[in-house]
Amino acid sequence: MTYNTRSKLTPIILAGGRSSRMGQDKALIPIQGVPMLQLVCRVAESCADTVYIVTPWQERYEHLVSPKSQFIREVFSSEEEATPLPHGPLVGFAQGLTHVQTEWVLLLACDLPKLRVEVLQDWTDRLDSVEDEAIAALAHHDKGWEPLCGFYRRRCLPTLIEFINQGGRSFQGWLKQHPVQLLPLPEPEMLFNCNTPEDLLQSRNDHIQAL
Repeated sequence: MTYNTRSKLTPIILAGGRSSRMGQDKALIPIQGVPMLQLVCRVAESCADTVYIVTPWQERYEHLVSPKSQFIREVFSSEEEATPLPHGPLVGFAQGLTHVQTEWVLLLACDLPKLRVEVLQDWTDRLDSVEDEAIAALAHHDKGWEPLCGFYRRRCLPTLIEFINQGGRSFQGWLKQHPVQLLPLPEPEMLFNCNTPEDLLQSRNDHIQAL
C-alpha cells in the first residue's frame, strides 16, 4: 500500500451498540487475549494514519487504543436518551463522517474478530479503480451488501443525512438508492460478526482448531 493511498483514507470504527444479544460489552471481550475493539483498531491503523472511533462511551475504551486512534463522541437526541434502544449504526456513521477530510472512509464494526489486514489492504489498493458514480465499495453476501466492513466516499454524506432525516435507519435501504461497486471476497469468514455468546464460542473454537 502506498503512502498516497494511506493518506486519502480514514477508518471509522463504530462502538456504540448496546450488545444486548451478547449480554456484555462486545468491544471489551478478549479474542486471543486482545479486546475486540483493540483488535479492530490495530487492523485499521495498518491501513491509515488516523482512526476514528464513534461511541458514546469514550471513557470506557480510552485505555485500549493508541494515539493514532481518536474518539468521536456519539450524540443522542433527548428523545433517544429516554428510549432503551440506540439510533443505530447509520446515524453513528453519519456523525463520524462529518469529521472526515479524506476522500474515502473505511467503515468497520467493533465486533469483527476475523478481520484480515491483507484483504483490507488489497481492497484499499483497488479504490483508484472504483467508478466515479459509486458512493461505496463493498463486499456482498446472501443478505445484501456488507455495510460495516467496507469503503464509502466522503461525498456521500449529504445523501446519508437526507435519508436519515426522512426516518431511514437501514444501511441496505440507503445503499439501494445509490451505485455501489462490488469488492471481491476471497475469505467470507472475515465478515463474521460476533453478536451472541454462541458466536463468541464459535470464534474461540475456530482459533483453537487453527493452532
